Amino acid sequence: MIIRRYLVKQVVSTSLVVISLLTLIMMGGRLIKYFGVAAQGRLDASILFSIIGYRLPEFLTLILPLGFFIGLMLVFGRLYVDHEMAVLNSSGVSRNRLARLLVPMAVVFMAVQAFLMLWASPWGIRQYEALTTSQAVRTGFDLVRPKEFISSGPYTIYAGDLSEDRKNLKDIFFYQRAEKDGKPDVIILAKEATRVEVPDDNANVVDLVEGRRYEIYPGQPRYTQAEFQSYRLRLENDKEAKFESTEVEALATTKLWENRHDPVVASELGWRIFVPFTIIVALMLATALSEVSPRQGRYLKLFPALLIFASLIVALMAIKTRISKDEMGIAAYPLVLVIYAIAAALFSRKQKLAPKIKKQIQRVRS
Repeated sequence: MIIRRYLVKQVVSTSLVVISLLTLIMMGGRLIKYFGVAAQGRLDASILFSIIGYRLPEFLTLILPLGFFIGLMLVFGRLYVDHEMAVLNSSGVSRNRLARLLVPMAVVFMAVQAFLMLWASPWGIRQYEALTTSQAVRTGFDLVRPKEFISSGPYTIYAGDLSEDRKNLKDIFFYQRAEKDGKPDVIILAKEATRVEVPDDNANVVDLVEGRRYEIYPGQPRYTQAEFQSYRLRLENDKEAKFESTEVEALATTKLWENRHDPVVASELGWRIFVPFTIIVALMLATALSEVSPRQGRYLKLFPALLIFASLIVALMAIKTRISKDEMGIAAYPLVLVIYAIAAALFSRKQKLAPKIKKQIQRVRS
């Protein structure tokens, strides 16, 4: 149908523009934050865009429904302002029928949202946590800058000077925090250091020259000291280590299902299953709330409608918190969605009944 193709084209293009703008705004703020962390020497600048890529699905899970709803409001509002809706209504095409024509498109958006919620977002969080965790050890000497203390995991490193190829360092201070109780912290002071590349070894290897090594026991009045002419320091990294996140948001959906009787797991599982249905509710709300007169402009009801749709997302988030505390059951998710769907139907019905009620009141008064 020509009308369906026209509406789908308008809604998809408008929604994609809105989603892109919202994504740029949110990810731009995150990127600035990560640049600040990289400038402090706590993160390798070369992985910044990898981090942004891994975090993108997580942000899209909230941006996609909101962008779709705004796109619907803008398109329907333009139809009213440009008198296209009046022409369609006079031709026997009501706004509810227009909404039904958009149902297949809404199902596609819902499928994309489900893909993000059930697979892409948890996978991205796991990759992001694995990347940032491995950076703590792997980039210890890679992040060294002259005359700055750089903290990387259990290590703190300082170099008074650094060659352009980053292999020769001078005036070295190295501190390693003990990983277990009862073990000593290690402090090494050296005049020079040279980074060594060992074949088939991914560790950071450094040859220190003319220095001292201290072992300090925290909370105890004892330490050991040793002087050296040459000392090889080897820092293991976890480049090949396997990483498994224990955070619920990062767990695969299959693992959530296996442990669905746990309240925290149930809250996250319900969130992933039922949030995609907000796309259908968005279509219903936009159909009911977008009606404006040409003189009012299509942006008049956009802000109030946004508040109503945002309240739906906030309500689902509040339910997620309550379920995680075992105060509610997972059935609260579909209950809220049904309530908002009924409210959308009532909004639509009210706008139809308002002119008839007004005429009846005028007749009674006359």
